[in-house]
Amino acid sequence: MHALDILGDPVRRRILELLVSGEQTSGAVGDVVNREFGISQPAVSQHLKVLREAGFATVRADRQRRLYAIDSRPLVEAVQWLDQFRAFWQHKFDALETEIARGKRERRSAKSAERKQSAARKSG
Repeated sequence: MHALDILGDPVRRRILELLVSGEQTSGAVGDVVNREFGISQPAVSQHLKVLREAGFATVRADRQRRLYAIDSRPLVEAVQWLDQFRAFWQHKFDALETEIARGKRERRSAKSAERKQSAARKSG
């Protein structure tokens, strides 16, 4: 299964988001996913299995619990694949960065002008 097939599923994306903060028990993941998506623990377990088999997650036993963690290697591969398309959106990010910088300059300039006017009123 291709990385984007895995990431295309909102439940699996949410599970990965939960794992970003560190190891999680399958029960903890299941509780959140059940609350947010209304799916059963067995269905969550199936999603965890898909993530594990595709290399997106690792699992280790800790007594009676199974602890899941994210494995970033497939995500790196997905980013590398997406990089070939970066040219399609990079110029928009560059334009956004320019507009943000312009807005910051304008706000600084306006604040400076306000301070000067306020100082002139106080001294005048």
